[in-house]
Amino acid sequence: MASEEKSGNSIVETIKTVVYALLIAGVFRTLFFQPFWIPSGSMKETLLIGDFLFVNKMAYGYSYASCPSLPFAGVDAEDLCGFLKNDNNRIWGGEPERGDVVVFRHPVSGVDYIKRLVGLPGDTLQVKNGVIILNGKPVPQEPDGIFTETNAPQGPQGRRPGCENGPVALGAVCEKPRFVETFPNGTSHKILNIADLPADNTAVFRVPEGQFFFMGDNRDNSADSRLAQVRGGVGFVPYENLIGRADRIVFSSAGASMLYFWTWRGDRFLKGVH
Repeated sequence: MASEEKSGNSIVETIKTVVYALLIAGVFRTLFFQPFWIPSGSMKETLLIGDFLFVNKMAYGYSYASCPSLPFAGVDAEDLCGFLKNDNNRIWGGEPERGDVVVFRHPVSGVDYIKRLVGLPGDTLQVKNGVIILNGKPVPQEPDGIFTETNAPQGPQGRRPGCENGPVALGAVCEKPRFVETFPNGTSHKILNIADLPADNTAVFRVPEGQFFFMGDNRDNSADSRLAQVRGGVGFVPYENLIGRADRIVFSSAGASMLYFWTWRGDRFLKGVH
């Protein structure tokens, strides 16, 4: 009888431990980190379709966009903290740095985007022949070989990549020129640029106070601040719309489902985002 009672207590304690662990994980996830799955190729090769990462909410503090959410209950951050919207302030706000890879909420559609922070408040920017002119000075780009990938449907949406050596047959090697871009603060990152497209030559932008200018690393495949919101782009992004900084890839899968273990990219697990 005693052994049965002991066994019953053991089961109860195990259930309690699991429940507590789930509660702690839920609090940890809603307060400090937000999961994000890369759905498009706009940040190649820094981020690939199928990369799974956690966004650091603590980096910039909290606003209506980064407020804790309850996704399992269908409750969005804006549902809980919508009263904070339109004041463009943050609680425990931290200052973003040029070169950060940031998840933010689109100012019009409310969809979550991930891009690289290029322009800070007060900056002037222009893109000429694919080169950023920042406050009147070109941002250096150094050739860094060729980025290659298979020309095949990628991710759940089945999108095929753009190729400089295209048109390329399905299953053939797709190539893109790669460059290392270095900002004035010393941070460097890799970018891809296939051809001279309209977004590679822009007007001069002046970033308003309290707003930011973002671009994708895959320059010819990114709807970003180079295009106004009314033209399908992002335009300037208010401070309050920032959700957090992408610091590390946790998991990566090249397949249409994360369950397809044979498509997992083991070399990208726990990889830092730069």
